[in-house]
Amino acid sequence: MDGGDRSSFIVGIIENRAKEVGLAAFDLRTAALHLSQFIETSHSYQNTKTLLYYYDPTDIIVPQIKMAPDGMAGVSALVDSSYSLTNKVILARGCFDDTKGAMLVKNLAVKESSALILDTYYKQYYLGLAAAAATIKWVESEKGISITNHSVLITFNGSFDHMSIDTTSVQNLELIEPLASIPGLPSNKKNSLFHTLNSTKTVGGSRLLRANLLQPLKDIETINARLDCLDELTSNENLFFGLSQVLQKIPKDIDRVLCHFCFKPKKLSVESSKCTSGRRSQMIVASVVLLKEALEALPLLSEVLKNAKSFLLCKIHKSICENETIEEVIDADVCHARAPFVMRTQQCFAVKSGLDGFLDVARKSFCDTSEAIHALAKKYREDMNLPNLKIPFNNRQGFYMSMPEKDLPEGGLPKIFIQVTKQGKNIHCSTQQLISLNIRNKSAATECYIRTERCLEGLIDSVREDIFFLILLSESLCLLDMIVNSFAHMILSKPVDHYTRPEFTENGPMAIEAGRHPVIECIRPGGFVANNTFLSEASNMVIIMGPNMSGKSTFLKQVCLIVILAQIGCYVPAHFATFRVVDRLFTRIGTGDNLETNSSTFMTEMKETAFIVQNVSPRSLIVIDELGRATSSLDGLAIAWSCCEYLLSLQAYTIFATHMERLADLASMYPNVKVCHFQVDVKANRMDFKFALKGLSNVPHYGLLLASVAGLPNSVVEEAKCVTQKIMEEERSYLQLNHKQYLPLRKEYHVAQKVLCLKYANMSEEDLRSSLQTLKESFIDGRI
Repeated sequence: MDGGDRSSFIVGIIENRAKEVGLAAFDLRTAALHLSQFIETSHSYQNTKTLLYYYDPTDIIVPQIKMAPDGMAGVSALVDSSYSLTNKVILARGCFDDTKGAMLVKNLAVKESSALILDTYYKQYYLGLAAAAATIKWVESEKGISITNHSVLITFNGSFDHMSIDTTSVQNLELIEPLASIPGLPSNKKNSLFHTLNSTKTVGGSRLLRANLLQPLKDIETINARLDCLDELTSNENLFFGLSQVLQKIPKDIDRVLCHFCFKPKKLSVESSKCTSGRRSQMIVASVVLLKEALEALPLLSEVLKNAKSFLLCKIHKSICENETIEEVIDADVCHARAPFVMRTQQCFAVKSGLDGFLDVARKSFCDTSEAIHALAKKYREDMNLPNLKIPFNNRQGFYMSMPEKDLPEGGLPKIFIQVTKQGKNIHCSTQQLISLNIRNKSAATECYIRTERCLEGLIDSVREDIFFLILLSESLCLLDMIVNSFAHMILSKPVDHYTRPEFTENGPMAIEAGRHPVIECIRPGGFVANNTFLSEASNMVIIMGPNMSGKSTFLKQVCLIVILAQIGCYVPAHFATFRVVDRLFTRIGTGDNLETNSSTFMTEMKETAFIVQNVSPRSLIVIDELGRATSSLDGLAIAWSCCEYLLSLQAYTIFATHMERLADLASMYPNVKVCHFQVDVKANRMDFKFALKGLSNVPHYGLLLASVAGLPNSVVEEAKCVTQKIMEEERSYLQLNHKQYLPLRKEYHVAQKVLCLKYANMSEEDLRSSLQTLKESFIDGRI
């Protein structure tokens, strides 16, 4: 429940012998419970790893008895091997009771939660409910709290209501963290898509952005609602700047406020209750102050949004309203502060005076001790000739004394000063009298917190009754923060038309005109070469070829990042873009041994490829950068060829980068394959990389050119050229035979492809008839 970007999820996992996995993730920060249940299709638990990467839990709860399916390691072993730094909790299997889980979920769920139709979800999520029972039991026991009824937002989803991106792909695409520094540039941990986009002002907005990048949307209506909102923000500068200014008034930790109203402390013994109760009361008072500050900004937000036209902004405007009950109890001058002593003072004086006599006495004691501490410091300055002595404050030790080392007396500090330490050029110390005043000041503050909480009991109970309003408010503010301060800010900070709104069709093509890599173009402004991409049902595989360093890997990542940006409801770096919704994104990029699993480079390739083949769906996007290079050339080509043929039989879109020129033969056999090369000019046996993706413009024997530049002896290079010439002569006759055999089929397929493209074109009936007539004449004349 700490602030900042630290994870606050507790996750419970259970599995059965049918390869089903149930997962419950409880967010201590926002009091939300997310339930998932799915079939684990991979022996390496890739689906489970994907969800665990998404939630990034601080604790993982597993059952005592391992019920792993045959041939699988089990979730307990998975936690040991892949999440050794995460706290693993083992509970008896009896704690994982789906019946108790269903009862708990029904009692805890907010009353307004439309998603909670337990009769519908019970059978589908019985393992998720079992994991929920264990998770909630452990949270209440370990944290010393009880969760209040009808205060938790329950979601039955998992990752599969969104685009699924496995952990390997998240790392390959550098969505959250970069793999390594970019060559030629200083090392920078912020060279990732998340850090490029993240200019949010609240912790909740930042967490929402991360969640969206890891699980992009699949619902076209929701995506278009966000895009409509961006249209309005980018065309109405007054609205954009108005929202930006109001959102700056929202407390950074607004999403954390909820948990202190959803959790009640369990009764403690009299001896231990004073200190613990004081800390808990302080957190509750701080949360009420935060809530007051957020609610005070709502009238301003309502005023800015009142003329908004987009559906999303209108819905947010309609959902927010003023809540005046807090102002009846909370002092009007109190606001959230970050300076430790100012924060302590604000919390002590949060409630209006006169409501509680004991509170007023405690406040007077707090003020007296605070004044006595400053009077003591003034006395030391005058009596001991220490004009630069200061009295800083921190939460750990309270007030202490600080003075420049150069101001010390010649004989050193008098013996009255204790706990002397050196911090840079300053000396920190204290005295017995100051320590005594600190204890009295802290005790008075603790009494203020406890009495303040008692004054706020009625208010807190009324807030708990309206918890759904708070949940809706928190979600709305975090969503606004992400869209305004992240998406719209990025678009408006770029030149006009640098980013464009993506379009979506049900089964149309993926077409990107002049697409650019969103991260690299920010690092190298003005120097990025844009490229086009086209995939459709009739042309669902593109084979990318070109020399090393020509831009193949960057292009593959660029396409994936543009798709992700489009499906989180953001504009994309292109002149034009249209997509069909991608439900799963797979990548196989990079090579290297995996020491953790004792896998060679080739075995790692095969495991990643097997996961793709086993889980691919008709709406998947598959990106493969080299396959089969880590084994013998013949076996590598055979594996790459057979994988391509398998993927070609599906409706999934595939982009395959390779150095194997024989794979280009697929285009002569299968009309739904297109081969493209990255343009390279050869001058004086040196290559000039253009980074532009063209059609058939292959650079012959670029490997031999690079070998010569690298310094291989001329005799070795010349002998390699002779061997290459003999192999090429054999392949030429093979290509001619293939071309003659498959030419009629390719012509018919190209006609079908063009007809499919016309189906999704926005053309008048007259233009459509003209295009069809032209297509017919081209086919008859043999021009296709």
